[in-house]
Amino acid sequence: MKNSWEIAKTDQNLVEKISRELKVSEIIAHLLVLRGVSTYQEAERFFRPKILNLHDPYLMKGMNEAVKRIELAINRKEGVLIYGDYDVDGTTSVAMMYSFMTRFIDNVGYYIPDRYSEGYGVSFQGIDYAQDNNYSLIIALDCGIRAVKQIDYASNKNIDFIVCDHHNPGVNIPRAVSILNPKQIGCNYPFKELSGCGVGFKLIQALSYNLNIEFTQIAEYLDLVSISIGADIVDITGENRILAFYGLRIINKSPRVGIQTLMNKIKRSKKLDMLDVIFGIAPRINAAGRINHGKVAVGLLVENHLKEAGLISEEIEKYNTERKDLDKSITSQALEMVDIKRRSNIVYNDSWHKGVVGIVASRLIEQYYKPTIVLTKDGENYTGSARSVKGFNIYNALLECDHLLEKFGGHKYAAGLSVKSSNLKLFIEEFEKIVCRVIGDNDAINVINVDMDINLNDINFKLHRIIEQFAPFGPKNRSPLFITRNISEITDLKRIGKNKDHISMNIRINEKTIKCIGFNLSHLYDSLSKKIPFDMCYSIHKNEWQGATSLQLRIKDVDFH
Repeated sequence: MKNSWEIAKTDQNLVEKISRELKVSEIIAHLLVLRGVSTYQEAERFFRPKILNLHDPYLMKGMNEAVKRIELAINRKEGVLIYGDYDVDGTTSVAMMYSFMTRFIDNVGYYIPDRYSEGYGVSFQGIDYAQDNNYSLIIALDCGIRAVKQIDYASNKNIDFIVCDHHNPGVNIPRAVSILNPKQIGCNYPFKELSGCGVGFKLIQALSYNLNIEFTQIAEYLDLVSISIGADIVDITGENRILAFYGLRIINKSPRVGIQTLMNKIKRSKKLDMLDVIFGIAPRINAAGRINHGKVAVGLLVENHLKEAGLISEEIEKYNTERKDLDKSITSQALEMVDIKRRSNIVYNDSWHKGVVGIVASRLIEQYYKPTIVLTKDGENYTGSARSVKGFNIYNALLECDHLLEKFGGHKYAAGLSVKSSNLKLFIEEFEKIVCRVIGDNDAINVINVDMDINLNDINFKLHRIIEQFAPFGPKNRSPLFITRNISEITDLKRIGKNKDHISMNIRINEKTIKCIGFNLSHLYDSLSKKIPFDMCYSIHKNEWQGATSLQLRIKDVDFH
């Protein structure tokens, strides 16, 4: 798949102003301007995130009602059920809220729906469980915003609901005691891109005000919040940047027991960053819900004893290995089914494992850059995951197909859905029409957003040291991407890795030599070995090996002349 590079533009006068005021190079000033930094004060906030800059939780619509209902539950000694989805955002949310509520209420439980028998979101079965176990209040996290019928069902059983969600609301809003969702109409909360766990943390923050609990006593939950931020791919700007920054600090300095056992599986000698969370910790937490049950992940995250946590972690590691094998097998099958003439990818197979279809959808987009849906048989329905590309809101597309779907929910770039078998062919054609209407021939190209052109001579440890302080990285604050042009001299080119999927080499321009590595780029080996001049897109990293430290370029893409 051919990529297109789009180099960001900035106001040169503003770049020079920031360079002078902060006494930094124009490269750093350019990167800061691209991230919305235009004053000394904004730079200070960017480089030195502060807890004091978190927003007042009571600015969120419904917060007063939520706090009052929980205080009533505490005073009445009611039973409270913490309910959340089986993904990382859901399980971290449940672990966080459960740990907090057990401080004040004896009868607290948690419930994660079964991915296979109940599906995502609030289920009638979960409400029946609450009734059978004397829970009169359910706090739903990372779900509930579209659970209109389910919450009415609970109300008829005298069970109240508080919804903490961040997904897009539907036309009808559930009749809950309180709905906390910064995206709902009429909510003036300043930051709209919280994760589900982030919304739950704002509720804890509000409760801590009323219960006279110091922030230091709830800061321990920020490790879970930061994991949810990384896993759910929300913007790492504003409040999320603060929450992620301090959450990563906790993970590295004093991780909870369950996370510590997961960190041991990653086997990293250096401190963990957001990439380690996204590609190391999060997939393991997710594997429990994909292969077995999400409650296994919650059990690990609330466990206080190292030995027990170690046993659960070993179990999860087995699930993660199985998940990888399924991912590889199903992706291979799905790639064979892609119709390259269509603008969308919708593939399905009755026997595919429901737990990995979302991963497979992401893999297909890596190969064929177009809106993708992967489905598997689920009783009378086909159920699965949707993933999208830049400029195509897949949630809105599914909304247009609502009449053909049993249920759906999600975001602009990722969603879950279920469609009756009898409607599947109609849905495939309807979805394709929508994609064709929105996406033109030239739009179905993966655009790599590049920060700027630089020379190899610009790369040094000082530049890298300052770029490191841009972390945590993620959407809206990606690790800076650079382009260096007209590279023709390379040495020590080789395929590396267990399956020889990666490449490494040294590049040289004007006496400057630097090592490069390209993950999953072994297909470039033959062209590179021909010494064809090329431009290279990359990020800058530090490599530590056998006591020596060097800079290394991580190749994103190559454009041959």
